[in-house]
Amino acid sequence: MTRPEHVTDPSQPPRYAVIGHPVAHSLSPRIHAAFGRQTGIALEYVAIDATPERFADALDAFAARGGVGANVTLPHKARAAALCTALSERAQRAGAVNTLLRVGNEWHGDNTDGVGLVRDLTERHGLDLRGRRTLLIGAGGAARGVAPALLDAGIGDLYIVNRTAERADALADALGQPGRVHPRYLDDVGAIGSFDLIVNATSASRDAALPPLAGTLVAPRAAAVDLSYGEVAIPFLAWARAAGAREAVDGLGMLVEQAAESFLRWHGVRPETDAVYALLRERDDTLVTAD
Repeated sequence: MTRPEHVTDPSQPPRYAVIGHPVAHSLSPRIHAAFGRQTGIALEYVAIDATPERFADALDAFAARGGVGANVTLPHKARAAALCTALSERAQRAGAVNTLLRVGNEWHGDNTDGVGLVRDLTERHGLDLRGRRTLLIGAGGAARGVAPALLDAGIGDLYIVNRTAERADALADALGQPGRVHPRYLDDVGAIGSFDLIVNATSASRDAALPPLAGTLVAPRAAAVDLSYGEVAIPFLAWARAAGAREAVDGLGMLVEQAAESFLRWHGVRPETDAVYALLRERDDTLVTAD
């Protein structure tokens, strides 16, 4: 993907943002500030709250103020993809964008969620994903971002469940591996066996609406992963631990790793992530400790 040319006022640092709704809880400004200090790169990075109806206008306003790059979080990842004139291969596969780069008067889109998740699980937590029978709960922008990377990492069969069955079907179709990817109704999830890897990619915990999940879904030595972090990840991870999951991992590591990949796209430098991850884990007692 082409990196943007920073043509803003040379006396001002380049402007970046995370755009979501809600977004006040986001750790992304702290992460990118830490990356900037680590690499000696001056930058401005802010959080912008925009409702779905105002997302396009907020993005235009940010560009008009000199914005050259943005991260996109819930619930805008599919909308961001639709607004881009160019998409990276992984953004095309996902049909969702979490990283935007301003190139001239256009936005180019990438998706760093999947590589961030896989790097966190395999390198930080030492998990071997190969051959794992996997359950993906959710079929929105977050699920779309991680599903291709999980398949590339060598998981076994992937089962996708969602409250709206049509969205699960659409994601399974987009992944293009019908013998390996299986959409199912959320109500039927208890009848499809146990899983070695369970990934919660919904915003249900944030809305205090985590669907009831049977403990029989958790296979011996299973890993459970919530793509959220902080208090909203607690209900799912508590269920997973009670059901006997060997590892229960929240999304903080994924957040840091996908941010590092975005930083690389914007600045051509990959920051070191372990120190930033440790700092965030140490300083914020609302973050769920990953076992």
